[in-house]
Amino acid sequence: MRSLKLTSHFEELLSEKIIAIQPLSGGDINDVCLIHTNQQKFVAKVNSASEFPGMFEAEAKGLEKLKDSNTFTIPDIIRFGEFDDIAFLILEYIDSGKQADTFWEIFGEQLAALHQQNDSYFGFENDNYIGSLPQYNTICDSTYKFYVTQRLQPQFELARQNGFSFSDVDTFYNVLKDEIPNEKPSLVHGDLWSGNFMIDMQGYPCLIDPAVAYAPREMDIGMMHLFGGFNSSVFDIYNEVFPLTGNWKDRLPIWQLYYLLVHLNLFGSSYYNKVKSIVNRYS
Repeated sequence: MRSLKLTSHFEELLSEKIIAIQPLSGGDINDVCLIHTNQQKFVAKVNSASEFPGMFEAEAKGLEKLKDSNTFTIPDIIRFGEFDDIAFLILEYIDSGKQADTFWEIFGEQLAALHQQNDSYFGFENDNYIGSLPQYNTICDSTYKFYVTQRLQPQFELARQNGFSFSDVDTFYNVLKDEIPNEKPSLVHGDLWSGNFMIDMQGYPCLIDPAVAYAPREMDIGMMHLFGGFNSSVFDIYNEVFPLTGNWKDRLPIWQLYYLLVHLNLFGSSYYNKVKSIVNRYS
């Protein structure tokens, strides 16, 4: 915890005495810790309110939206706010359990159910974050418009500001018009890599750290394939419940491009050639 004053503030919010604070790993952007009180445990995430304005409020809204879908296990939001330029989010602590024998099949069914939560337009009620970068969710009326204007263009512009150049991006955008299926907007986790799910005490999947929007559902599928960590049976069951449009595997690089651009802007040049190869492939 960053200060004794913050600890006291948390005690007031929780109406419980904090008896121990244990740092947790996995916080590249935020400091994450396990709070022990006399009665229970909580997870707290803290960062700079001025550096990442509105991050935890947006995360809380995303978690609430996922929880309202009645699909995956989602931690309850206990409190969020600011204190002395420190932003914080306090969440229900969920114990980790042993993976159920049908874990991956359940994951596929629940993901299909999540993606069947639709809206009339692409976007979300507020902007949020992807990692430490702003993610924009202005309402759009087509898959193509949303993906290009709210996902790709901001990242390409940031990459340009960071010194990376790409030719034929406009040609690439034009090609996408015929490549992207115009499906209904689906509720997506938005940053679904293997580090953003855990196994609860019942052995079922629990989702954390979302970047929620009503978006093309293949974005989640693309991210899941990008860095691995998901059993192939997830996609088999998913396709039985909510079949993906034909040739979906061929489109994976299109959706992965967004996440690779995010990694390029966060972590630098090691992702440049991967981004460039996708642009060139479709230009």
